[in-house]
Formats: sequence, structure tokens, C-alpha cells
Amino acid sequence: DKLQKEIAALVAAADQLQPNMRALQRFDDVSERLKTTTDEFEEAKEQARSVSEEFDEVRRRRHDTFMECFNHIADALGTTYKDLTKSSKHPMGGNAYLMLENVDEPYLGGVKYNAMPPMKRFRDMEQLSGGEKTIAALGLLFAIHSYKPAPFFVMDEIDAALDNVNVKKVCNFVTGRRGSFQSIVVTHKDQFYRHADSLVGIARDAPSGSSQTYSMDLTEYQE
Repeated sequence: DKLQKEIAALVAAADQLQPNMRALQRFDDVSERLKTTTDEFEEAKEQARSVSEEFDEVRRRRHDTFMECFNHIADALGTTYKDLTKSSKHPMGGNAYLMLENVDEPYLGGVKYNAMPPMKRFRDMEQLSGGEKTIAALGLLFAIHSYKPAPFFVMDEIDAALDNVNVKKVCNFVTGRRGSFQSIVVTHKDQFYRHADSLVGIARDAPSGSSQTYSMDLTEYQE
């Protein structure tokens, strides 16, 4: 009887030593899922790396394109503003500058514009007179235009806040570049429109109560 018990115990122990086929199958399934997950992770990591490189390239091109435009306009502004403000009394003209608020990523920050008329100390743009602001705005406008020129300008009473001296300066600037672009200027000052190639006038026609348009080719009267 004792021997029978020992044999039964040994058989039970031997049964426990037999491999659990269900556990092996689960291990194989888990291993397969781990391999699939690892492959998917590596693929996702490669895609993320590729997207990151593409983003860096787009950001670099964005920065280079912005700076190409900014540097051109900043350089042109210095020359344009001097041309608009110089005179026999002040042959060097004034100074104008553009400054970036965010140098590393300039398109995420603002651009500071400072203009100093001849013989004037540095002041904030808000402290300039109406005429000085107009000249500063025109200087920036013409500088921007020089980057990728449009075929013509339409300017509405840009001389409204200008005195006769500055009207003449702006007029000389515009007419001196008539070979580069055409300008349509709305003005009420003869100091400006008498230098035009063509003149279009609009006046009220009393009998009809409507507007009447008149045009004249001034090149026939220019010496």
C-alpha cells in the first residue's frame, strides 16, 4: 500500500512536469503580437523622422524666403526714403530702418519701422507729423514694390497731408520712375497733376445733375 502511494505521487509529479501546450500557444501568440507591434512602432518612428525632416525643410525655406524679401525691402527702403526726403538743403536725405522683433523666426514676430526725417532726432513713428508719416509710408510702399513690382500703382490723395515742398519731392520721385511703372494718382493739387502724362477730371454737370468726365493728353504740352 505504501508503495502504491509512492507510485501515485510520482505519477502526479510527472504529470506536473509535462508542458502546458495552451501556455505555449499563448506565448507564441504574444510573441507574434510583440513582433507586429515592434514593426509598427519602427515604421511609425521612421514616418515621424521623415515628417520632421520635411517640416524642418519647409521651415528653412520659409525663413530663407522671408529673409530674402525682408533684406531686399530693408535695403531698398534706405535708398527710397533718402530719395523722397533729400533736397538741396539736405542732400543726404533722411534715414529709415526696418528691425525684426524675432530674429530666429521672424515671421512669428513683428517688424519695427523707424523713420528719421532730415535734421530730426530719433522719434517714435507716432510722434511724426502727418506729412512725415505720409513720406515714411510712401518710402515703405515703394520699397515693397521694388521686390516684386506690380505694373502700376493706384494712389488716392497721397499728397493730402503734404506741403508744396514735399509734394514736389514725391512728384519728382514718381515721374522719375515712369519708365519702371505706371501710376494712377488721385489729386487736387496742380503741383502734382501738371506733371502727369494724361489728365482725367471729373466734375458735376449742372444741367444733367450728374458727373461729367474730361480727359486731356498733357504730353502735347510738355517741352
